Amino acid sequence: MIERGDYVVPYFNNHFRFDKPPLTYWAQIASYKIFGENDFAARFPSAIAAALTALSIFAWGSRLHIASASQARVGTARVGWRAAMIFTLSLQTFLHAKAAVADMWLVFFVTLAHRAGYELLRHRLSPSADQTSNPPEDRFAAANIKHQTSHWWWMFYLSLAFAFLAKGPIGWVPLATVAATKLFLHDVELARRFKFVRGILFMLGIVALWGVPALIQTHGQFLVVGIGRHVISRSLATMEGHGANSFGMYLLLLPFYFVTIFLSFFPWSIKLPWLIRKLWGEKKVGIIRLRQGYGGQADPDSNGNRIDNYLVIGIAIIFIIFTLVKTKLPHYTLPAFPLLALLLARRLTAENAAHFFRNCVLASASAYLAIALVVPPFVSRLFPAYQLFQESRDYLRPNMEFGAVDFNEPSLVWYFRSRVHGFLMPLNNRRGAEFMQSSGPRFVVLPTSIAETLFAEHPENWKTFSTHAFNIPKGKRVDLTLVLKPE
Repeated sequence: MIERGDYVVPYFNNHFRFDKPPLTYWAQIASYKIFGENDFAARFPSAIAAALTALSIFAWGSRLHIASASQARVGTARVGWRAAMIFTLSLQTFLHAKAAVADMWLVFFVTLAHRAGYELLRHRLSPSADQTSNPPEDRFAAANIKHQTSHWWWMFYLSLAFAFLAKGPIGWVPLATVAATKLFLHDVELARRFKFVRGILFMLGIVALWGVPALIQTHGQFLVVGIGRHVISRSLATMEGHGANSFGMYLLLLPFYFVTIFLSFFPWSIKLPWLIRKLWGEKKVGIIRLRQGYGGQADPDSNGNRIDNYLVIGIAIIFIIFTLVKTKLPHYTLPAFPLLALLLARRLTAENAAHFFRNCVLASASAYLAIALVVPPFVSRLFPAYQLFQESRDYLRPNMEFGAVDFNEPSLVWYFRSRVHGFLMPLNNRRGAEFMQSSGPRFVVLPTSIAETLFAEHPENWKTFSTHAFNIPKGKRVDLTLVLKPE
């Protein structure tokens, strides 16, 4: 985008990149302007998005009332702090809060939309004592509620628009959460409060400010490929080897996220069985009370249960969507983590589980700090592209062409285009030899076994650099050689 001066349509390696909308790239451009074009600048926006998500969780959690077993209120500020720390110190958050990907911006705006949706429903999910005893039937009380919630209406639809610009239609999940919540509240006034038609048009208008120019520039391909391939096809078929290739394997992988959550949400996932038992037990008690004729009486826990219902519905929708989608990766359920953190924090606070919480915070924070300081510098040296770049950088020139055989990882583009102005050219064995025989300075990256065959007798002025490293995207070790023809 910076090289082309085109901030509408993303390109990668001189080709359209329709995988994601551009919000994350815009954030990275701003980071590049401040810190320069380097690894830190590419990752920094994800850290900012994670921090903003934690702050929004804290602000939201600090407004959620808790009723303990004895119906005594406990500190809401503690819920906010604990929920923010649970989210921040989850393993998947730790990994993605410093990855140069779009997920954290999606999580942030989905969380804002869920928070805004809660505030628009607040008078029903968590009514005050005055509202419970004296419903706002007069026009002055109704006008007051309308004034208090109007800015949340704007926040709800703005967040949905930016969530789409971060990662596409999955950013509209909060709409499904609100719609499902409306079913158990049985409140016809909610449609009037959310002004769905007006709001959705406003949301689509924000998206169209980018979407229309993008569609015009790409002759509609951004919609055809971006939605058709990367949303619909990803839902119906396995992409890039992530998921099931057969119907039997698809059925076998249906519980995928209900298993991986215990790793992704670690260390807090060790409390998930307890949380599920707690919620299910309270649900059964509520059903029994209803059957015994207490349904019309004031239940002191009903407000808390409604809040739980809203959080559980949001979590369940995200898990169900990605359970049904064929392409699967453990981090896809990240947008549910803020809701899960709030739900767990409310229950831990109500149970006064301070000892467990403190131990988890100290242990996970210490472990993550040690990992952050020690692992990245060590692991980066194992990346094939990084090693080859470091070994050959003194011989690289801006006017060089470069290609690759059986190794087309984006890391090659990231590292080598910091010194070389050409674009990576994917090659096969035959074309690899022809490519190096062409005029002009150039280099090719290929498996060492192939290099030993194709370039066994290369000119004396050519340079070769070899590495034995681990290719993380493919999960296997590779032997690579870079063959370089100088000017």
